[in-house]
Amino acid sequence: MKEIVPAPPSIIQNQFESVKELFARNVVPTYGRFDLAFVRGSGSYLYDVSGRRFLDLGGGIAVCTLGHANAEITQALVEQSQKLVHTSNLYYNEPQGRLAQAIVQKIAPGKVFFCNSGAEANEGLYKLARKFGHDEGRFEILTAVNSFHGRTLAGISATGQEKVKKGFEPMVQGFRHVPYNDLQAMRDAISPATVAILIEGIQGEGGVTPATPEYLLGLRRLCDDKKLLLMMDAVQCGHFRSGRFQSFQRIMEGVPGGESFLPDAISMAKSLGGGFPMGAFWARAPYADLLGPGTHGTTFGGTPLGCAVALKIMEVIQRDRLEENVRSVGDYLKAELGRLAKQYPKVLKTVRGLGLMLGFELAQNIPGFAGKEKPASIQFVNKLHEAGMLAIPAGNAVVRLLPALNLKQSEAEEGIRILEKVVAALAA
Repeated sequence: MKEIVPAPPSIIQNQFESVKELFARNVVPTYGRFDLAFVRGSGSYLYDVSGRRFLDLGGGIAVCTLGHANAEITQALVEQSQKLVHTSNLYYNEPQGRLAQAIVQKIAPGKVFFCNSGAEANEGLYKLARKFGHDEGRFEILTAVNSFHGRTLAGISATGQEKVKKGFEPMVQGFRHVPYNDLQAMRDAISPATVAILIEGIQGEGGVTPATPEYLLGLRRLCDDKKLLLMMDAVQCGHFRSGRFQSFQRIMEGVPGGESFLPDAISMAKSLGGGFPMGAFWARAPYADLLGPGTHGTTFGGTPLGCAVALKIMEVIQRDRLEENVRSVGDYLKAELGRLAKQYPKVLKTVRGLGLMLGFELAQNIPGFAGKEKPASIQFVNKLHEAGMLAIPAGNAVVRLLPALNLKQSEAEEGIRILEKVVAALAA
């Protein structure tokens, strides 16, 4: 009798499994990864090992400013790499000075320090604050509940989410968390040791929640009265993602007194390098000179290569008027998400955010997710993957859209069609 041998698995499946096995054997398992392996990208699309195309509305978690494999970023990388890649910060280089100037011109007079990530940028803010309060013995920084400020020990200490702290106690001393958008709670939390307040203009990991204008203006008055630094973490919500260079600039539009609002220091990263690892923080006078020679440093921050890329991104954003694109496409997406929330209230609960930093909260007890261990946000994102779209979970019940700033209207419409298909199926 002829033995029936099962058909061998596809080459494509073998390729994915081989990639997964490489990770299982060699990569520290700090991420809960989705079962996707990408090999190339183009604009707002990614292609996996099987050649399947995905509309990317996650943007590498707000990183891919101009999408994937952008030709002008590639050109900037090639041209600068043929001139000078790295020298160290013992010397001057023109691209770093020009990029700092471009950032200062977008915010206000001050100075910029360059590093490699958002967590590093926030570390710079912690040191700035401690230097500011050192002679008076002040060191405590107040942050918000549900905030996220990075994965270093100081970063998780600053973060207002208990889940990131577990297993790493004791925390770095000097951080306390109070409810977000609650001015009175912040006022009540100030102690003789308090030196600064650190908040996000739009909380990202905490669920895409923008600060209110009243909250920001109140914090500014409070910091002025108490001689505290007001610092903002713009790692995710900054760099034009809201439709202005900084989210507070968008939040304050048309608000009486809003035109004069200014924090004392701002951290940034993610979209700054468009995929090239870059971070930075800006500080205004007189605090810009608090960290003098020998007080802070980095090996790779502000290299000619990284700064050339960031300068090219700034140039393209201005030339192509991408602030306007962020507003128009973002308004469309938010309106359509609102329509879906009204049409399918048993699946979508609320929609919030600004520009191309949007989040939608899932309703409780969605039948299709019942009895499963994974949070609703993860299950929903997996459904999107099946339908050919990428988005980013935030916590247990919020899904984020953080696409490229040059996302086309037609691509946004495609994203809404995919979302509606998934939502309608869950509502059935």
